[in-house]
Amino acid sequence: MTLLRVKNLTVGFRQDGAISPAVRGVSFDVNKGETVALVGESGSGKSVTALSTVQLLDDNAQIGGSITYNGLEMVGASEPDLRAVRGNDISFIFQEPMTSLNPLHTIERQLTESIELHQGLRGAAVRDKIIQLLNQVGIRDAESRLGAYPHQLSGGQRQRVMIALALANGPELLIADEPTTALDVTIQAQILDLVADLKRSVGMSMLFITHDLTIVRKIADRVCVMKDGEIVETGPTAEIFENPQHPYTQMLLSAESAGLPAPVPVDAPVMVETDQLKIWFPIHAGLLKRTVGHVKAVNDATLQVRAGETVGVVGESGSGKTTLALAIMRLISSEGRIAFQGSDIHALTQKQMRPLRGDIQIVFQDPYGSLSPRMTVAEIIAEGLSIHGLAPGKNRRDMVAEIMGEVGLDASMMDRYPHEFSGGQRQRIAIARAMILRPKLLVLDEPTSALDMTVQVQIVELLRNLQVKYGLAYLFISHDLKVVRALSHKVMVMKQGDVVEAGDAAEIFENPKTTYTCALMAAAFEGRAI
Repeated sequence: MTLLRVKNLTVGFRQDGAISPAVRGVSFDVNKGETVALVGESGSGKSVTALSTVQLLDDNAQIGGSITYNGLEMVGASEPDLRAVRGNDISFIFQEPMTSLNPLHTIERQLTESIELHQGLRGAAVRDKIIQLLNQVGIRDAESRLGAYPHQLSGGQRQRVMIALALANGPELLIADEPTTALDVTIQAQILDLVADLKRSVGMSMLFITHDLTIVRKIADRVCVMKDGEIVETGPTAEIFENPQHPYTQMLLSAESAGLPAPVPVDAPVMVETDQLKIWFPIHAGLLKRTVGHVKAVNDATLQVRAGETVGVVGESGSGKTTLALAIMRLISSEGRIAFQGSDIHALTQKQMRPLRGDIQIVFQDPYGSLSPRMTVAEIIAEGLSIHGLAPGKNRRDMVAEIMGEVGLDASMMDRYPHEFSGGQRQRIAIARAMILRPKLLVLDEPTSALDMTVQVQIVELLRNLQVKYGLAYLFISHDLKVVRALSHKVMVMKQGDVVEAGDAAEIFENPKTTYTCALMAAAFEGRAI
């Protein structure tokens, strides 16, 4: 039985008096109890198609074609008819729960609002329903979490709350828009298992939107591949994976970071090393704010990174990966030894550290969040030159043009703003901003996690080439073990602040010693939850 039917859907957006097409003639069905995956790169029209199902697009959208849910036409439907379907029959899980959940309201209040609005329950009945939902989605000690705000939960917990919100009113169709993109591999596997179990237990249908084909293989019955607003190939999941017909589908399936980094020169000098580095944050309580305990973020971390070498730091959220990197950069306090190019920098003041800042740079996970929307690309990339100075005999725009060319960007675009670029291009801008200072150590904090698989491959290749050309030392933080394997010479595995395993990357990937590392590998390469 067909639950959702999309027929010849077209969507365009009015901008400056013209219509920009986003979706062109898309048609597909979702049957009762079935999971259909919409896959493709960013900008292919996946999310626009999904939002069209219950008319959630902005006012400047023009929609044509037909979308029927249980025989009810949704295109052009009245607002009361749409409200009756939204949240009740069709629910959404969005990519980023931190922006989808209200930061000012507790988890209980947000769930209460949805349940009271759609089910008419009140008082104790609502609270009982909420606890039941949170238990159902795997939130431990659900009752104690009712008063928590979104920022007090981990990424996996926030995503589980989003699932609870989506399931609160027993929908027939769940639309999941990139629900696991920013999660650790272990949490990702848990969320996928949870969604699959819930789908089976309540007979729910699902439209699953993703750019990660590894996930599709685990969860979908049928696949629709989208490119430039059109479906270029569709069919049963096994058939698409085993015998893809369209060149674009073949390209998506082959897009995976592969190969190994270039060998480190035997005489490569040590760029940075730490010895028993400890980062504990005090917990203050009482009127006098006495220290009553510590958050032990990192315990006794010892590492060494040479020129031309990449050390991959892996582990779940909260394991201490980013905290370790920030301490090495002397951006937070720590105990223990930190040496850069043989000199102890742990005791240096911020003023004494300033001349070294150009040699130690960082690239963050979210390029859109780390680039100022009010500055042009040229201003963003050249910002560090205002502090650290220009290279002799060069002017600012020439240096920006040169580094843009090195990272694969057209220098003619330097006067544009970040919102005019794709996610992959924005990450290249962030890399250019760091590289223009010619650093010796580059900290890469989840630089590929939010990118399409094809763009990930390009960024990994770019980082490899820059490392060989300039002898860069990389501290590479990631939860994507496939990217870590393609880029790292050595790997450090962290769990709850402790280094549980460290050594040669090939040895750790082929013969992990600890139970935790084995579980991480299983989650990354076999999709099993831990």
